[in-house]
Amino acid sequence: MINDNLTGTNIYSEITPEIDRMAARAQNADLIEPSLFQKYDVKRGLRDLNGKGVRAGLTNISEVSAKKMIDGQEVPDFGHLYYRGYEINDLVRGIIKDDRFGFEEIAYLLLFGELPTKEELSAFQERLIFYRSLPTSFVRDIIMKAPSNDMMNTLARSVLTLYSYDDRADDISLPNVLRQSMQLISLFPMLSIYGYQAYNHYQNGQSLYIHPPLETGSISQNILHILRPDSKYTDLEAKILDIALILHMDHGGGNNSTFTTHVVTSTHTDTYSVIAAALGSLKGPRHGGANIKVVHMFDDMEKNVHDWNDEDEISDYLRRLLHGAAFDHSGLIYGVGHAVYSLSDPRAEILKVYVEKLSQAKSMHEEYALYDKVSRLAPQVIANERKIYKGVCVNVDFYSGFLYKMLGLPMELFTPLFACARIVGWSAHRMEELANNSKIIRPAYLTIAKHRSYTPMDDRTE
Repeated sequence: MINDNLTGTNIYSEITPEIDRMAARAQNADLIEPSLFQKYDVKRGLRDLNGKGVRAGLTNISEVSAKKMIDGQEVPDFGHLYYRGYEINDLVRGIIKDDRFGFEEIAYLLLFGELPTKEELSAFQERLIFYRSLPTSFVRDIIMKAPSNDMMNTLARSVLTLYSYDDRADDISLPNVLRQSMQLISLFPMLSIYGYQAYNHYQNGQSLYIHPPLETGSISQNILHILRPDSKYTDLEAKILDIALILHMDHGGGNNSTFTTHVVTSTHTDTYSVIAAALGSLKGPRHGGANIKVVHMFDDMEKNVHDWNDEDEISDYLRRLLHGAAFDHSGLIYGVGHAVYSLSDPRAEILKVYVEKLSQAKSMHEEYALYDKVSRLAPQVIANERKIYKGVCVNVDFYSGFLYKMLGLPMELFTPLFACARIVGWSAHRMEELANNSKIIRPAYLTIAKHRSYTPMDDRTE
């Protein structure tokens, strides 16, 4: 950390009155009259007024659907998520029916387009386990030095540093990108959790645990093994985490981090730069950090709603949230609403079942019952209080944070765990972009600044 020699203040964090004035000037220069977006038919956020995304590409990898056609009219429907054409509910049911872990199987599906045979899956699992190996002294020299209080930044830094250890880092041939992708899929849990352990030790003063990765087992087992001080976990815990990771693997090509993957891949840069960019996108609280907001919101709700069985009191709290009079005063009910889904989020519907099971095993059923009530009441409150273009439902973030909380996972790892799943989807989309040799992605921006004549320095006034 570098300090200003004159003032003794941290030059990287101090905001001076001069910076404030400069920022105000920059803001005035940057503001655009909102009506101009409609005048020039610009889709803000690449979405129309109904929230529907502008079509920017084609993909074989996954599909998000929440509409159906009735008498030639498009109307809201229950949400559907497909991985390579298979409905997510069917995939999860198959895994649960056989009472096995499914992460590697679904990763194979997303990467290669087909469900694996037993032999193919076994070979793929062996390869992923083989790649659970960081370069010599990487933990000591990279992860342990300058630990950050944000694990997503730590993860991105580690990914970019791996570039230096790869003799074929810039090779964007599909075999090499596949090799890099499989390595990153295997390494993400270790990079995330070792980064957290370093932070927890050096900044929180807690004991340091660096367990070597499992030489067998699924990614969810390895996560719980290297995270927990005693490396112990139940089969139920590991299998529910496995399901959560599967549900977060991919979500169409248009979500922010996956679109980032396509955009940066289209420049033909290296895999490590692409994935670091995707991590930067996912880190944002509007994307991967949403479940943390849900947990904080419920912590506040549990303190301020005195009777968790009183639906009128719960509804009143939800109304205060909407009006900016409770929690963080943002006017939002976190975990409720989605850009695509209107009647239901299939990921939330699946996760809800397993969250209830875990809440019983953890003796946290009262908290689950509060979540269940809010999941019913919040859409009603929003519909009564606000004009909405489509239905509103709880999304996967509504339950995932509660699930991680019951598993005893530190909040600092909530978003990195999302990344440990989504790295599979990012990898599949990167290879898809390269396989189709698409053009560099370059959307148009309309400049509305007026042309001006140059003014000499001595003639300029404030």
